[in-house]
Amino acid sequence: MTVPGLPMAVPSRDLPTRVRIHEVGARDGLQNEKATVPTEVKAEFVRRLAEAGLTTIEATSFVHPKWVPQLADAEALFPMVADLPVALPVLVPNERGLDRALALGARRVAVFASATESFAKANLNRTVDEALAMFEPVVSRAKGESVHVRGYLSMCFGDPWEGAVPVPQVVKVCRALLDMGCDELSLGDTIGVATPGHVVALLAALDEAGVPPTALGVHFHDTYGQALANTLAALQQGVTTVDASAGGLGGCPYAKSATGNLATEDLVWMLRGLGIDTGIDLGRLVATSAWMAAQLGRPSPSRTVRALSHEDTEEH
Repeated sequence: MTVPGLPMAVPSRDLPTRVRIHEVGARDGLQNEKATVPTEVKAEFVRRLAEAGLTTIEATSFVHPKWVPQLADAEALFPMVADLPVALPVLVPNERGLDRALALGARRVAVFASATESFAKANLNRTVDEALAMFEPVVSRAKGESVHVRGYLSMCFGDPWEGAVPVPQVVKVCRALLDMGCDELSLGDTIGVATPGHVVALLAALDEAGVPPTALGVHFHDTYGQALANTLAALQQGVTTVDASAGGLGGCPYAKSATGNLATEDLVWMLRGLGIDTGIDLGRLVATSAWMAAQLGRPSPSRTVRALSHEDTEEH
């Protein structure tokens, strides 16, 4: 399923030698699926991703089932994968979600904030400041338990209701999350409107505000085909953590214009060509995404999955 010697690795001096991929397929990738995916299939998906070499795999979300029905099985799923030798972060929207996660032994959690008032209202039914106030005790308690906390920030580059999002507005919320105690932040291009220049400008402004690229991950959607270009721009600025979704699964249930996440396979292909190590077995990853696509009953949107599994498909 892989082509020997391709892509040819041509390293660049202005890029990191290693990138950590924060795999979101099992959570962000599946949360918007209309048909319920069996818990056993989700667990197998996580296991196959781990076997492919991914070291950080977002497992599920401890939100109220009525908000994200697809992830209502969090209590059943997490113990099925907890033995894996990988990091298994989970989303927690509030203290109740944190209680549920800690009760199962979760050691990495994430809160999800918004850079805009419109999305904070749509996603959390709160203002930006009210949402931050809700997260403060969650982060404080998690840190008290020596749990790693990630802060997601949605709508960093554009909002479907408000349009362009001013860079200082994003910086302000990022700074608040870090000051609260978050160990790392993930900058979300929720509707996929970012372009490389915008990415560079935001990262520069964050660095000036004391938020270095080492504290950041980037989370790009490929709505306008810009995800890889934006990722490359972020890497050139020193970012070494990139969110991606196996097979390009996912969208956002609260932002109808959002399409799929950056496909992990497409990202790995590009990073290989740049001589950047990820520790991932691309063949196994492609096979995993092709398997998951079959479970969902439709082809994978990932170009790399289609390209590398094409020969196998023709043979059968």
